Amino acid sequence: MPSVKQIQVTFDCAEPERVARFWCEVLGYVLPPPPEGFASWDDFNRTLPPEQQGSWSACSDPSGVGPRLFFQRVPEGKVVKNRVHLDVRVGTGLVGEERVAKLEAECARLVALGAVRVRLLLADDNNESCLVMQDVEGNEFCLD
Repeated sequence: MPSVKQIQVTFDCAEPERVARFWCEVLGYVLPPPPEGFASWDDFNRTLPPEQQGSWSACSDPSGVGPRLFFQRVPEGKVVKNRVHLDVRVGTGLVGEERVAKLEAECARLVALGAVRVRLLLADDNNESCLVMQDVEGNEFCLD
């Protein structure tokens, strides 16, 4: 049986640092420290050619359990729905009104950070309720 591999989830975006900071707030992740010899990421970026400055950012789970998130600048904007998205698990084990209340509370917190509420999908015969949202650059994700 093959060994389990670590994964990284990569986002194409226009403003990598902005999107990384948003996801740090959502998930409780942290930005990595700047490279050795630099007091800040701004100091490091100033050493790069202008076209490479601010071209990427990353964040990671401080406990080391969750995947690293990587954000890379791309020239084109988002055009269609994501083929892959994150489910932020805030309602695990909850059902009915209690679950919806938990999703709505987290939605309000994330909207204050710049997220956009898209729609609430109420429970049906197969799935519990979830809330579809977009991050600060329009990437879809679900509060589940």
